[in-house]
Amino acid sequence: MNFSQLWRYEDLLAQGTLMTLLLTVIAAGAGTLIGVGGAVLVRGGPRPVRWAIRGYIEVIRNTPALIQLFIIFFVLPSLGLRLPPFEAAAVALSIYFGAYAIEIIRAGLDAIPRAQLEAGQCLGLTRWQVFRHIVLLPALRTIYPAFTSQFVLLLLGTSLASQVSAEELFHVGGFIESRTFRSFEVYAVICAIYFALVMAFKLAFAGLERLIFRWPMRR
Repeated sequence: MNFSQLWRYEDLLAQGTLMTLLLTVIAAGAGTLIGVGGAVLVRGGPRPVRWAIRGYIEVIRNTPALIQLFIIFFVLPSLGLRLPPFEAAAVALSIYFGAYAIEIIRAGLDAIPRAQLEAGQCLGLTRWQVFRHIVLLPALRTIYPAFTSQFVLLLLGTSLASQVSAEELFHVGGFIESRTFRSFEVYAVICAIYFALVMAFKLAFAGLERLIFRWPMRR
């Protein structure tokens, strides 16, 4: 084993790591917006809209994410919509994350007993007050473990973007391996970086969980 040859690619590895983090944050942010909107519409939208959202969830969750990425990157250009590799990966991962986020958020909202909502309305609370004081914290507590786990899976799933030449961490690893022919050393380092990122996020999520749920929400 010889890791010394990898030091000259330190800047490239750092750039790939930053691109992986950026792709994760963009996809998680857009996917969360899809999740919130989709969960609200599934619970209270018109029937055709509910059917459409459920169809979207089933299709995305029961097909490989890589195929979804290939459709966006390779098929859409034939329909007149061409996206660069990074943007195509961001769109595909956002759609993928959004399908799971809808189900996670919907489950959190459904976990709130209807009697509590009716009690809040009987006390004269507005819809916003009911949401803030009765729904928000219990629902967030319910979905937090699943949502953060899905975020970690999204982070690891960004490696799929290398298949369309998006310059994230795994793609960088392949480039370095083609120059050094040190497959074990290169992918050992890439694996260590992914592991460090995941552990850092897990620690951050654990700290945030203690911060949010240890004390009651301020009124």
